[in-house]
This record gives sequence, C-alpha cells and structure tokens, in this order.
Amino acid sequence: MKPARILTIAGSDSGGGAGIQADLKTITVLGGFGMSVITALTAQNTLGVHGIFDVPPEFVEKQFDAVLQDIGVDAAKTGMLARPDILRVVIDKIREYRIDKLIVDPVMVAKGGALLIRGEVMDLLQTQLIPLAFVLTPNIPEAEVLTGLKIVTIEDMQEAARRIHRMGARHVVVKGGHLPGAAVDVFFDGKGFYEFKVERIDTPNTHGTGCTFSAALATGIAQGKEVLDAVSQAKDYVTEAIRYSFALGSGHGPTNHLAPVARKWERR
Repeated sequence: MKPARILTIAGSDSGGGAGIQADLKTITVLGGFGMSVITALTAQNTLGVHGIFDVPPEFVEKQFDAVLQDIGVDAAKTGMLARPDILRVVIDKIREYRIDKLIVDPVMVAKGGALLIRGEVMDLLQTQLIPLAFVLTPNIPEAEVLTGLKIVTIEDMQEAARRIHRMGARHVVVKGGHLPGAAVDVFFDGKGFYEFKVERIDTPNTHGTGCTFSAALATGIAQGKEVLDAVSQAKDYVTEAIRYSFALGSGHGPTNHLAPVARKWERR
C-alpha cells in the first residue's frame, strides 16, 4: 500500500525545530511520506535566525518539477515565503500541478512581533496564494495583520476567520495560542464555527509549533480525513509535542515530534 504523499514548501531550519525539518519529522511520525521544496536555508537556533540564504527561483522550480513529475502529491503545505520572485514560482507551480489540498501557514510575524513580509509579497499572499488555500492556519498576530483587527476575544477570532474566508480560503483555522487562558483554535468553513480547546502547557519550548501543526494537518488531509478530523488530529499532535518538548539550547526549545509515538511504545 502506498503512503499518503505530502509536500512541504518552506525554508530549512538548521536548528531542527521548525521549517522543513519539523515538517518532515511530523509527516513521518503520522505515517505519511514527506517530500520538500526548499525555498531558503537559514542559520538558526533556539535564540533566533542568524542568517538566510534564499534558494534561486529557478532551482525552486526544478524541485517542484522533479517531485511532481515523478512521485506526485496528495497534499501540500507552505511555510515562510519571503521573496516575491520565489512566491510567484510557488503560486505558478501550485496552479500548474493543480494542487488542490493546499495548507497555507502564512508565516508573517516574528516571535518578537516584527513583520517578516511586506509590499509585493504581502499583496501576492493576499490576492494569489490565499485563494488557493484549502486550509489557512494563521496565528493571532498573523490574523491581525491580514484583517486589520485587534484580536482579544474568541468573538474577534471568529470575525477574523470570516474576513479571511472572504479572501478565498476554503477553510480557516485561527490559532489562539497567543491569547491568555486555555489554548483555543477557531475553525470556520464559511457556514459555521467549531472550537478546538486544550489546556495551556506552561513551557518556553514552543519553537516550530506552527510548522508542526500545519504539517500534521496536511498529513491528515492527504490521508483522506475530513477537515475537522484532520484539524483535531493536528491539534492533539502538536499539544503532545509541546507537553513533552525538549529543553535544548538557551532560548525557545523545540517540540518533541516523536512524543505521541514514544508514549504508545511506553504503554506497550
């Protein structure tokens, strides 16, 4: 039996906690077959990003063609896409290969609050990439940038989800980890809302949670799960990865991508 094929289109994190590395770990643990289109190389650790080397757009295109013309894809996800020429190639290739099950993680705001993308990239994201999204997964700061809303309540998250849905995304998950209290994510499909609520885990080791969540979601979608079931699986997976996260480095440590499997092994 062939495994579900999941393509991650994102940057490499040399520290291993986020980006392509987090995505491929997540996809593998959840039973999918992970493939990659690397858009940038970063010199990165738990303290931050110390350098970025952008992959030439023509080589981004070659990676797409190599994977899609041979192996194919059941679902894909995007991460940070900071250059307009690279983003245009990604958009063109998604359209060319008719990738319908696309999870867009709109990496737009750094942990310190700085805006990572602006100008032409922001315009392309809002007008070209978001309308291709099967599911869009912004966190609170990203949803605020996309909508212009100040989000402080669940009702604000719902209104943000409505506005983002009107931009063309078929499903929206506004992640509420930046708000106090329980960690509540709001799902909207254009018809109704659904809340995913779990206890907040008190740990600084949350590096790569957005990448991990979107990769888990893409895996569930690729495996044929209904959207709500795939979101629920992704929420449970990232919660366990945070619960058993690693205190590595001097900053925000990584989550434990093997945690759900390791716990099953221990119980057996």
